[in-house]
Amino acid sequence: MKKITLLLFLTLLSLTAFAKEQTVTLEVPTMNCVTCPFTVKKALQNVDGVSSAEVTFENKLAVVTFDDEKTSVKALTEATTNAGYPSRVKE
Repeated sequence: MKKITLLLFLTLLSLTAFAKEQTVTLEVPTMNCVTCPFTVKKALQNVDGVSSAEVTFENKLAVVTFDDEKTSVKALTEATTNAGYPSRVKE
């Protein structure tokens, strides 16, 4: 029984090892005031899997670090759009 428990534990542990943290830069061109980044940042932080979000008004950019097993770039852009600030991946 102990061997089975150990095997299950190791299997679950190895599955999380495949998750990879990603960083993406989003352009958020519709931010038009200095308080807009607060709303965008909050929307991004509410997405499951986001570990950090830095949003700047001056550059109209959001740099987001996230777990690619829990979320996607599409989910991030949808979150900003739903908050009233459409975004796209910076080329």
